[in-house]
Amino acid sequence: MKIWGALLFVMLLTGCATPVSHTNIPLSTYDKDTEYGIEKRDDGFAITVYYSRYQFIPESDAVATACKSQLTAIAWEHADNKGRDIEPVNEQRIRISMGRNGLTGITSCQANAVAKWK
Repeated sequence: MKIWGALLFVMLLTGCATPVSHTNIPLSTYDKDTEYGIEKRDDGFAITVYYSRYQFIPESDAVATACKSQLTAIAWEHADNKGRDIEPVNEQRIRISMGRNGLTGITSCQANAVAKWK
């Protein structure tokens, strides 16, 4: 019986996955579901977004879409705050990593992209 309990515990732990980090810049809170970080570059800036939310029924596509939307929205907002325009962020160039914690029901996403000044 103890072996079954230990096996169940190990299976629960392996069922939890976190997204792979593409960068190690510090993140700031944007809203209750979103954190972001911006790294200056000569031609623009790199932006990283960590997005997570509770989902009773897992829908990775919905989280991925929201994560990409937050990334582009924050990029445009940052550019506006700097008083400059950026080129549209190409969705195919956004690196994305997904994860889900089966115990808590939290689905998370980390996205990274480069925004270039016009």
